[in-house]
Amino acid sequence: MKRIAVIGLGKVGSLVGTFLSKQFEVTGLDQKKPSEPLSFNSIEGNINNDAFLTDFLSKNDAVVSCLPYNMNLPVAKAAHQLGIHYFDLTEDVATTNAIREMSKTSKGVMAPQCGLAPGYIGIIGANLYKKFTKLRDVELRVGALPLYPNGLLGYSFTWSPAGVINEYINDAEVIHNGQRKMVPSLDGIEMINIGGQEFEAFSTSGGLGTMCETLAGKVDTLNYKTIRYRGHAKLMRFLLYELILKEKREMVEEILTEAKPAVKEDVVYVYAAVEGWKADQIYREEFYAAYHPIMVDGKEWRAISWTTAASVAAVVEMVANKTLPDKGFIKQEEIPLDKFTQTKTGELFLLNGTNFKNA
Repeated sequence: MKRIAVIGLGKVGSLVGTFLSKQFEVTGLDQKKPSEPLSFNSIEGNINNDAFLTDFLSKNDAVVSCLPYNMNLPVAKAAHQLGIHYFDLTEDVATTNAIREMSKTSKGVMAPQCGLAPGYIGIIGANLYKKFTKLRDVELRVGALPLYPNGLLGYSFTWSPAGVINEYINDAEVIHNGQRKMVPSLDGIEMINIGGQEFEAFSTSGGLGTMCETLAGKVDTLNYKTIRYRGHAKLMRFLLYELILKEKREMVEEILTEAKPAVKEDVVYVYAAVEGWKADQIYREEFYAAYHPIMVDGKEWRAISWTTAASVAAVVEMVANKTLPDKGFIKQEEIPLDKFTQTKTGELFLLNGTNFKNA
């Protein structure tokens, strides 16, 4: 793997290209010219033009899609037809299922869900639960938040508004009382105390990736919840269900993006807890880390941007150096944490995390 295409040059895509350009020949693609200079070559183009997309990807060994979830499938299909490696950041279950079906006949890797959640949190959770001989509970939590919240929502859209709304509306898969089932997102609110400050966490879709399938029949409880400042879920339920705007996603995205623009100072919280038995003794293992903005090549990047970009870039590195398979579907929980953090970009999680409990 020498030549890599990065499609979608927003905040995350630009940084993915920056990370990968230190080891690979990277070409970026976006529908318009990036507003700031990049450390790698880029072109303008429309992925809805099948001939253009195929021609562009044919010059590469792999592609990383940093597009909104609902734009990934054309890129995945083109990569599959060309036999090149495919990576993305999607949290969307339907998109992942379609890509997984393609992977059955792929000549290269098909690796969706390589972001923060799903993605990094699944790698952390698996590293914890693999220490046990028998499992009881696996609980995974992630929050990407403004460091200095304002307003009742206590939120700013430093991540894709389309992705956030999608995970708030779609049902979430869990294992409860040993059974795989679907539960409504924005439900199951619990309180979490982080460093003396109280937050809420609630179910959202997609965060577990394929872990429910992996742990089916092996655990009593498995769930993923998103961390937010208190009161956020109640207000989002009001907006989406009481005002009946869940069918008008583009309108909701426009309203929230205008009302809650991105901020520079943000924080990403990652928390995982696993309970079970080691031999005949019951134990609880935990991981906690807080990630803040960092400098990359003289420029400051938000916590949500660099943690997401570093997650997918590390997986690309692992496929390139043959730490991971070079064909078929890759589950995030199959990625070894120690090998992940030994990559050039994965190491950033070790160097820049405030860890109280380390997996």
